[in-house]
Amino acid sequence: MQIDRSGGPHLTYCTNIHPADGWPAVDANLRRYAPALKQRFAPERPFGIGLRLSARDARELQEGSNLDTFRRFLDDEGLYVAIINGFPYGSFHGTPVKEQVYAPDWRDEARVAYTLDLIAILVRLLPDALDGGISTSPISYKAWLPSDDRDGWTRAATNIGRIAAALARTRRETGRFIHLDIEPEPDCVLETSAETIEFFERWLRPIATRTIAGATGLAASDAEQALFDHVQVCFDCCHFAVEHEDPVDAATRLEAAGIRIGRIQLSSALRVDVPDGSGAAALDARLRPFADPVYLHQVVSKGADGLRHYPDLGPALDAREAGPAEWRIHFHVPLFTSDYDGLGSTQDDVRRLIDAAVARPITTHLEIETYTWSVLPGSLKIDLLDSIAREYEWVLGVARR
Repeated sequence: MQIDRSGGPHLTYCTNIHPADGWPAVDANLRRYAPALKQRFAPERPFGIGLRLSARDARELQEGSNLDTFRRFLDDEGLYVAIINGFPYGSFHGTPVKEQVYAPDWRDEARVAYTLDLIAILVRLLPDALDGGISTSPISYKAWLPSDDRDGWTRAATNIGRIAAALARTRRETGRFIHLDIEPEPDCVLETSAETIEFFERWLRPIATRTIAGATGLAASDAEQALFDHVQVCFDCCHFAVEHEDPVDAATRLEAAGIRIGRIQLSSALRVDVPDGSGAAALDARLRPFADPVYLHQVVSKGADGLRHYPDLGPALDAREAGPAEWRIHFHVPLFTSDYDGLGSTQDDVRRLIDAAVARPITTHLEIETYTWSVLPGSLKIDLLDSIAREYEWVLGVARR
């Protein structure tokens, strides 16, 4: 739904919050939750869904009459899909995910095929006159793709170019404007605004542009324009906060480099002031419950000696860092509060970016992306529908003030 009836960005929530394995389970969750949320927040207006599909879900949705049936459900209920989460290829709940969430990476043909499936689906679902986006992984996990692996980086950039070419052809043939939204994330080859800009300049601009030109017949300048139209950034507030980047400054740097923001994912990271001495043991006990076995919770510590990166919360706690520091932890905690029994969050970063997005056209799409409800400590868990509703209420309260 559009936040303001007279215009402005569209607000939705990412359905990766709902555990599901296979299209029938995804469909059941959407039918259970989406109409109820629409009734609460947009009873007389179209209500958007940020659709999360695994590779299996995407294949099954295209079988038989499934996609036609789903489109009828959306139309009948006053719902629409303009953005798809195409980041996790496989299961995202109920089993350890950790670094495997980045596999297959953008060097792999399976990632290309999965993304092409999502494009075919979004072409059928995207409303007229609205741009659509498919979020994707930050190219690869840093440990998997060394900076000096020229062949690997070239293959990844070429594959991104193939997708951009497909999106350019789709726009020409159908009028549907869809972009691939690369999502920087801690400990990946793209985790900061500087690394993202470097990737566009060093790899995508020369390599993907040539790929687009060869696949479409476009002149070099038009192929470069197609690249920057169809390859954008998914700006996850939690991820940039973990890197200790100011969100508005980071967004401005991307825009100044000609890189568009396809969507902003509204999500808070845990923020913790780590004390020196005896207080560290008590803090350790409070943070251990957040070190779940399902997701990676990367930590970036800011102390007197600068930034220190840890691949997960467990190793960060085990390191028993000397000296006071501020920790930012990759844990998508709920937006509607900034205090978790004394632990803080980066909620204010989200608030500032919402203000910026409402004030000027940074992006068309805002997406609530709190997905860790199932692994939160028990005291923080409430009914799922009410949890999502509280996120909407907080975001709308900020956007409409």
